[in-house]
Amino acid sequence: MNEDIGQILENWPFDPENSIRKVIDSSGVEKIQVRVDQGAFQGVLQMNLDGRPDGRRPHNSDFAFDHYRESQQNVLETEGSLDEFQLSEEECQELFDECRRIYERYVFLLQIQDYDRVIRDTEQNMELFRFVNTYAERNEDQNNLEKWWPYIIRIHGVARVMVAMQNDDFETANEIIDDARDKIKALDKFDAEEFRIEKRRSIQALDDLEQELLSKRPLNLIDRLKKELGDAIDQEAFEKAAKLRDRIRELEELSVGDADDFNPGED
Repeated sequence: MNEDIGQILENWPFDPENSIRKVIDSSGVEKIQVRVDQGAFQGVLQMNLDGRPDGRRPHNSDFAFDHYRESQQNVLETEGSLDEFQLSEEECQELFDECRRIYERYVFLLQIQDYDRVIRDTEQNMELFRFVNTYAERNEDQNNLEKWWPYIIRIHGVARVMVAMQNDDFETANEIIDDARDKIKALDKFDAEEFRIEKRRSIQALDDLEQELLSKRPLNLIDRLKKELGDAIDQEAFEKAAKLRDRIRELEELSVGDADDFNPGED
């Protein structure tokens, strides 16, 4: 077996404008490769797009998380309760490592606009957050991931918004922003600087995304909402009608604000 990767590097010279490619291995697994040039070192970084990013199968499972969830179910079926199910310090460390790898992948996937996989990965990590918080034996392990809730809720929401916008579903996109922002605001206070910073940053990022969304909304959106309002009133769906009135008022106020800000005499 030739372990020299020189031929690969020669066939793919480093180009900062073309340093990422998608490949499929002999087993049909999709991978991302990144060509790197770090001074004297040349190389290729590789990451699986599905399963674990590193391609490993811990405990003969797709994920370590799958293994421990299966263990949880086995305890429940055997004992009839989960009173005795706990995650040791070593088991938590294994889950934290896997969580970090998934995080590094979804950050990269967000950059290359693979939003469906971002949604998948953030949902898995959120489930892992809850699992560890519930079953970790040590208090410090229970709380280890809690400071990252504002960030992961935001990234999950942003990916869902982007999918909705790709489908020109601006109303759903706006609802997702509202929902993500409300969830972040409703989070219990957590005594960690990362939590406080990410909470402020995430709310601001969602506010900015909302403004971007509103700037791209179809020109006839208000008219369409007014028609939906009329239909809701005819159907006596008064709760829906109230929400539509609030939304129309918000859009009209934003439109007036945009007009007030327009000053062709400014430099």
